[in-house]
Amino acid sequence: MAKTNVYYGTGKRKTSVAKVKLVPGKGKITVNGKDVNEYLPYETLVMDLTQPLDITNTREMFDVVVEVRGGGFSGQTGAIRLGITRALLEYDSTTDKDSENSFRKLLKPEGFITRDARIKERKKPGLKKARRAPQFSKR
Repeated sequence: MAKTNVYYGTGKRKTSVAKVKLVPGKGKITVNGKDVNEYLPYETLVMDLTQPLDITNTREMFDVVVEVRGGGFSGQTGAIRLGITRALLEYDSTTDKDSENSFRKLLKPEGFITRDARIKERKKPGLKKARRAPQFSKR
């Protein structure tokens, strides 16, 4: 029994975690069982998460299956993009490509490989939010 080539990547952003599977196919993207255009409310978010596929010219090579949890649409989009990038790097490491045309050299300058570590800062005692102090009253 021959196993098809499936590539995995996990992406995180804010409080979102995305498990991404790249399966050889025609370019269909599925998020939590729904089509990506049906799941995400804005076209710009869809464009944002497909950037790694467009840069590496692999959009028509793979079907992308995503399971994402936590956060909002923007955080989920960032998590999916990082997951797709990591799965593409796994695919690139298994193929016999010379280092001149590696996906890493294409994706690194765009900033897709780096995980965005910015998360919500915790609320401090005596303050209204993380840094917002109560309004000062002289009298």
